Amino acid sequence: MREIKDDDILYTVAEVAKIMRTNPAYVYELIKANLLPVLKLGSYKVRKDDLLEFLETHVGMDLSNPHQIKQLEVSKGE
Repeated sequence: MREIKDDDILYTVAEVAKIMRTNPAYVYELIKANLLPVLKLGSYKVRKDDLLEFLETHVGMDLSNPHQIKQLEVSKGE
C-alpha cells in the first residue's frame, strides 16, 4: 500500500474556506471562475498543492471579485 504524503492531502470546500479565512460561498466562486482546481469525489475536494499554488500565484491581487481580478492597490490606511 502506498504511503500518504502531505502533498496528497485533499481539503473540502469548508476546510479551504477556513484556511483562507473566508466563507464557502467565496470558495465556490473561485471554483466557478476556474481559479481553483477541484476534484469531485462526492463533493468538491481541493488538493493541498493546488491551494498553495493558487495562493502564491495571486499574491498582490485584489480577488474581491474572482471574475475581475485586479492588481492590489494598498493605501496607507489599510
